[in-house]
Amino acid sequence: MKTRVPAPLDPPASSDLRPAALPPPGSVERSPWLRRLRASPVLDPDPWLRELESGALEPHGDLIAVLAERFEAAAAQRLLAWWLTAPERRPELADGIALRRDPHAAALLRQALDQPLPAADGQGAPVERQALLLPLLGHQRDPADFARLRRLALAPGPARLRRAALEGLAVGLSAWPRAPLRQALRGLAGDLDPRLAEGAVDLLARLPAARGTLRQLAREPLDPAVASRLERRLARLPAAPLLLVVHGRAGGSIPGELRALAKELELRRDAPVRLQALTAERPPRLPASPGGLTLVPLFLLPGGHVRRDLAAIAAAWLACAPLRRLPFLGAWPAWQRALAAEVADLAARSPDREPAVLLHHPLEGPLGARYLAHLSAVTGAACRPAPYSAPHPEVPQLPMHQAVLPLALAANRLTDSLAERLGPPLLQRPRFRDLLLQALEDLP
Repeated sequence: MKTRVPAPLDPPASSDLRPAALPPPGSVERSPWLRRLRASPVLDPDPWLRELESGALEPHGDLIAVLAERFEAAAAQRLLAWWLTAPERRPELADGIALRRDPHAAALLRQALDQPLPAADGQGAPVERQALLLPLLGHQRDPADFARLRRLALAPGPARLRRAALEGLAVGLSAWPRAPLRQALRGLAGDLDPRLAEGAVDLLARLPAARGTLRQLAREPLDPAVASRLERRLARLPAAPLLLVVHGRAGGSIPGELRALAKELELRRDAPVRLQALTAERPPRLPASPGGLTLVPLFLLPGGHVRRDLAAIAAAWLACAPLRRLPFLGAWPAWQRALAAEVADLAARSPDREPAVLLHHPLEGPLGARYLAHLSAVTGAACRPAPYSAPHPEVPQLPMHQAVLPLALAANRLTDSLAERLGPPLLQRPRFRDLLLQALEDLP
């Protein structure tokens, strides 16, 4: 016995696309009919919108999804306006109703959020209404809406509303200003609402260079479940190998404090950390990494090594792997703040409370002069050059009771010759070592 194959349905005539011809829910003809409606070359939106606005047409989700996809800008705005003003705003239509992104749709959503509700709506209605609209507003990805979403997510209030605001931040994540977004999410990661806190951690993990932010957050007291989630996100963000470029000493030797720093960093980051000395004949070897490597110039001054040698070193490594290059250490604001704090401590211990002196390698050119003037303004210390090449460098006309701080990261000829007068190099002082360890540990 032969099985009868049904004949394919013919494309509907234009009259078949009228709202009155729509099969009812549950009919076997409804889905094929809606597929043909979606595929039709011409669709007049006006009859559909009139029927929806008058209440003659039941707004089921399958129909609204097709209409929202087919409508051009003006019709899509009218469809959204109908839904926003409908006596019964149906939540299941929300995802499709504001599918299109345009300024008019965003303006309609803002107007609906700002509109006062009648008292008859009941106690829970305002919260539910705003919670329904906030993700749609975030979907519009207009930076002007960031302040509203951030405020509602952070402010004490109904959990439903705060979570909806966070969802709005999530769907428009790439559109928001990066620094205030990261700050807001870090605040939410410590929230008492675990769903909010875990959602904030997930969003932080989606941001560029997220590993550093998550590492910083891991040092804060968090709910155990949130901390566990954070560790899982960190496990998916392996650290890139680090290349620390240093001056080195004669023959390519590297001071012990720098070698100890690299060893501890490697343990903390669970990734290779190598030191490249300018005085060495050959660069170190680094294992291949799909994410490339990060070059960190551990120089305190914009001298010739920073201006010339680093460019050649970076170019050589870039030929082998993707490279991320950081500014030289002395340019980091956090490092300059640490210098200012150390200078203040030294001045406080000075009998006459005179400002300390920063003793540095001589610099040439306008760039060096500008940098030293900036450093002096930031730290409140006078900058004095000292020729490292002299057998016994002299500190020019400095009273013995005046504090002197050497701008030397690790031991060199200057700190060796004047150890009693200058004290240890910066990396042997806890303030600077801790800062550098934490900053390098937090790098992607």
